[in-house]
Amino acid sequence: MGTPLGDFVRAKRDSIQPGTLGLPDRGRRRSPGLRRLDLATRAGVSVEYLTRIEQGRDRNPSVAVVNALADALSLDPAERGHLRYLAKITGGECVAHNRPAAPSREVRPSVLRTLRLLEPGLALVTNRLGDLLAHTDAFESVTSGTGLLDGDAPNLTRYVFTDPRARTFFADWEDVADEQAFDLWLGPSVENTEWFTAQLAPVAGPDFTRRLNRHVVPERGVLRLRHPAGPELRLDRETLELPADAQQLVVLLPADESTARAVDELRGHSLGRLRAIS
Repeated sequence: MGTPLGDFVRAKRDSIQPGTLGLPDRGRRRSPGLRRLDLATRAGVSVEYLTRIEQGRDRNPSVAVVNALADALSLDPAERGHLRYLAKITGGECVAHNRPAAPSREVRPSVLRTLRLLEPGLALVTNRLGDLLAHTDAFESVTSGTGLLDGDAPNLTRYVFTDPRARTFFADWEDVADEQAFDLWLGPSVENTEWFTAQLAPVAGPDFTRRLNRHVVPERGVLRLRHPAGPELRLDRETLELPADAQQLVVLLPADESTARAVDELRGHSLGRLRAIS
């Protein structure tokens, strides 16, 4: 049985063409990418040891080996961070022993007060599972009519993969889907992620499971939204981590003047309608 660490190393190895690392092309082979021998040589480990890591038979590589694999695969900083995280959870420091369950949806009062101070800006509190835990009224006005906030427990990840409206609302749906699947690896806990994945996979289908298992670190560029009222919005994202709560405070900022005007107009349509933060 594989492990997240082994799956990631194998996926990255398969995605690398030898020529990009200055290695000779050794002719046709059954699988694409870098050979185990080449990666093992670059990392300074044996082929047998690399095979055990990829197949999940060695779950506790040393920090030196993890760093050597990162160097051998020419990982960028985000990918290196992900590799270290996968080594941590594969090694058992985050192994689930409790019954999988949904995470708490409670937001600290001080975080809610901070959110209110951000009005009339676009801001929300979420977690890595995609739960939308609280938001400003302005955020609701910009997402109205999209279905994102429908129901008592809205969840961005579930919306992206199961609601057809998401493919229209997110102009770059493929990128957003990559982000949401990747973030599950950083969920509030392994237990929570197991619970959520088990709930979502049967209804989300291969679009979800393929992304979850390939460990592509997203770039997170400008967020482009197509609002039902007509305007396309281009938003920069600033994220403040709340590590004690395993939550994030996300602020969405207009990336250009036309977006700023469109957001003002959308907010104007909801003036006079009071709504407490969820």
